[in-house]
Amino acid sequence: MSEHFDLVVIGAGPAGEKGAAQAAYFGKRVCVIERAPRPGGAAINTGTVPSKTLRETALYFSGLRQRGLYGVDYHVKPDITIADFMFRERAVVDAEWKLIDDNFKRHDVTQYQGAATFVDARTVEVTRYGEKPRRITGGAFLVATGSHPQQPSGVAVDGSVIVDSDTLLTLDRIPASMIVVGGGVVGCEYACIFAALGVRVTIVTSRARLLAHLDADVCDALRQQMTGRLGVSVLLDTDVASIAVESSRAVVRLGSGDELSADCALYCAGRIGASAGLGLDTIGVRTNSRGFVVVDQHYRTDIPWIYAAGDVIGFPALASTSMEQARVAICHAFDLRYKQAVANVIPYGVYTIPEVATVGMTEEQLAYKRIDFEIGRASFRGNARGQIIGDVEGFVKLLFSPADQRLLGVSIVGEGAAELIHIGMACLTYGGTIDFFIQSVFNYPSLSDAYKYAAYDGLQALAKRHAKHSSLPPSGSYRSVPS
Repeated sequence: MSEHFDLVVIGAGPAGEKGAAQAAYFGKRVCVIERAPRPGGAAINTGTVPSKTLRETALYFSGLRQRGLYGVDYHVKPDITIADFMFRERAVVDAEWKLIDDNFKRHDVTQYQGAATFVDARTVEVTRYGEKPRRITGGAFLVATGSHPQQPSGVAVDGSVIVDSDTLLTLDRIPASMIVVGGGVVGCEYACIFAALGVRVTIVTSRARLLAHLDADVCDALRQQMTGRLGVSVLLDTDVASIAVESSRAVVRLGSGDELSADCALYCAGRIGASAGLGLDTIGVRTNSRGFVVVDQHYRTDIPWIYAAGDVIGFPALASTSMEQARVAICHAFDLRYKQAVANVIPYGVYTIPEVATVGMTEEQLAYKRIDFEIGRASFRGNARGQIIGDVEGFVKLLFSPADQRLLGVSIVGEGAAELIHIGMACLTYGGTIDFFIQSVFNYPSLSDAYKYAAYDGLQALAKRHAKHSSLPPSGSYRSVPS
């Protein structure tokens, strides 16, 4: 016997949850199949939420947010244990599990726990230890199985000496030293977290800078604060020849012949799509060499009623975009005139210490496309709120068109960057100019006010271009730059 649903969702991470709820909201009969014992995918169980919660825990235990304030010195609280470190993470994850379960129940989504495999293009078989296989048919399918860390060659991830982003959270101790292989988002975030707790951290990356896809000023500012404030050692343009475990320690041999040793090595040099075992190849759904499912602009695979969304399709692999991709896919699958495309302006937040965020284009991207631009900057050092909270190294950077002052990109370094970036995102989305920031009233004192002074700085930079004129180019009705 088989059961039939309008929509069968495989995977209960951000994409799976929101895709299922979207269809159920419009009256479709929906089921979600999840291999893991609890829903949430990497976002809740091993990645996004745990790492961000651990970041806040590290800031609390280290006193970093109070450094230089009220005569409080920066130090790690004594006798910290792994239980102390993980307590808040466990509480938050438990709360998120309940929220997802409540969401499914509210939308009458049927949940099955087990591993799903396509036996034909309309049927999946769900297997679970100790139970008979269950066959489920669907009018449409959404594959939302996410991704998992790429494994290092020549050594096994043992969860103790060699760890990846999934097994790092199972450590039974806080190591005295750590080598992070990879200078991307995951590597930089965890490097900051453990360095804040007094761990001696070394990052090794083959790239010329950390977070190479972001604005160069942001990358440089982050590296300077990581090395100067947190004591992280950063090795750029450095290849890793091998990773090994010797005498219960991680040994990383570099391409130069040098050797690094630490209590623990975190390997985070990319992820691959979690598509193996789904039987996609047997029904004609293509995946690429990294296991990512190939989809069109509607997130549809080669089979018209099978869709895929989230990390399993690759870039940008953000929880935020994964949710929207799934909603768009479901609306297309059932011809719902609700959400037709994912927004073309997507913010990026990286929860390092300091926090960084960006939206729109970077200087490199604009230069590559030969688009003329001007820059406006404002430091948190000149911001009252920045002084109050002790974050004087942060800044807001605006890129805009000299011709019409249209905003082209925003980068932020500092406290609350991932929240502040949405102001710039809104302006970009609606084709606004930096005059929006000049004419707007921001709370005082607030970090948001830095947008206004970055815009003023941009006008001053623009004035230098037009030094032969006695006044600035028009910016709305405002023509003078206050001090």
